[in-house]
Amino acid sequence: MGKVVMYASVSVDGFIADKHDQPGPLFDWLLSGDVPLDDSGELKVSQTSYDYIRPYWDQIGATIAGRHVFDLTDGWDGKPPGGVAHVVVVTHRPKPEGWDPEAPFHFVDSIKAAVAKAQELAGERIVEVAAGDVGGQVFAAGLVDEVRMDVVPVVFGSGKRYFGSVHAQHLLEDPDVVIQGNRVRHMRYRVRR
Repeated sequence: MGKVVMYASVSVDGFIADKHDQPGPLFDWLLSGDVPLDDSGELKVSQTSYDYIRPYWDQIGATIAGRHVFDLTDGWDGKPPGGVAHVVVVTHRPKPEGWDPEAPFHFVDSIKAAVAKAQELAGERIVEVAAGDVGGQVFAAGLVDEVRMDVVPVVFGSGKRYFGSVHAQHLLEDPDVVIQGNRVRHMRYRVRR
């Protein structure tokens, strides 16, 4: 099975969105360079960020997200973001009425079911867990192998926390990657077991 990675862009003070679910300048780094990150041509990053992010994106086999993010994005119009093959949505509600049964989205009712389904779908590829409430629950359950953060130089003061409602102490290894891009610092930590 592939490793489970918790990931998001995050403010210096640990938030992935403001209190109104808006990312503000957290994604400005995705527009701050001259190297296209994907086929859309809309995302352009520095060469340094491209060399770090593109290989990671190419390894993702499935993404886990919560129903809140799914609803905020309108289900990405049935097309997983970033070219990911599958999205597993953690929810206690049924899938939306009229949802395309062929869309590669899978609805489950627990984080353990989400990780199991995502690992089945991803095989040896990475299972990415969106940071926030669901990501924090997966992390607190000891199911995350690695934490990746794209730290953006902004302070929100309040909002949606990277680790959701995790309140207990958890140790990470020293960062094994620290890369400076334009308007972002990419960091990767292994979770201490």
